[in-house]
Amino acid sequence: MIGHGVVRTVSHGWLEIFKLERNRKSRRRTLYGVGAVLLQAGPLIGCDRSTTTPAPSPPTNAVAPAVATPAPKGPQKLILAFGDSLYAGYGLDRGQSLPDALQARLRRDGVNATIVNAGVSGDTSAAGRQRFAFALDNMTRKPDLVLIGLGGNDVLRQISPAETRANMTAMLDEAKRRGIPVMLTGMMAPPNLGPDFANQFNAIWPDLAKRYDVALYPFILDGVIGNAQLMQADHVHPNPGGVAKIAAKVTPVIETALGKTD
Repeated sequence: MIGHGVVRTVSHGWLEIFKLERNRKSRRRTLYGVGAVLLQAGPLIGCDRSTTTPAPSPPTNAVAPAVATPAPKGPQKLILAFGDSLYAGYGLDRGQSLPDALQARLRRDGVNATIVNAGVSGDTSAAGRQRFAFALDNMTRKPDLVLIGLGGNDVLRQISPAETRANMTAMLDEAKRRGIPVMLTGMMAPPNLGPDFANQFNAIWPDLAKRYDVALYPFILDGVIGNAQLMQADHVHPNPGGVAKIAAKVTPVIETALGKTD
């Protein structure tokens, strides 16, 4: 169950974003997009990690290892981080993405973790579903854990929660078929989409975590969204400080999930 404190944080963060957007003089209305996108009478546009020059999203088969950090002794734990721009590291320098931060924290904790970053900016759950099997096929071996972090761009497009649920379910089914443990990093809907949409959307991750008996971090931006000191200038993506805070909170959940795979 998602606590009331988390819900209050989400609502506050979303409302701060909407206040900022209402004050913009430009007709181009920037919507909250975990893919760092602009919706202006056109399709979703993915962005790369550059903070200066936008570029097309990387190919959907992109699978890049996190920047190397000294690994402790012990058996390697291979983790696939599969998601959108929050994993890809939009607006951050190389080595500052969430998978990089998670790998570094795990190694500092004595876990010989190698995290492969398969984040693609702009991905919806449907786009993720299309490339999920390919990403798994291109791993050097079966991963010990897959982190799945999608859903923010579904909110941007106001995709039916039923469709998002179906796409997430398909990926969990594929992982289960291959015998690969999964951890979900969830997303939550903004209050302006109404209680019906929010209730259906927000229930997806806890429902699926329970159904498939997988680990869950309920809201990936918990404690970060709405805090200007932890967000980039776009107010929707975490800066290095925000990434560090997310990693500090997510790492213990990963360690527990990895413990169950031993």
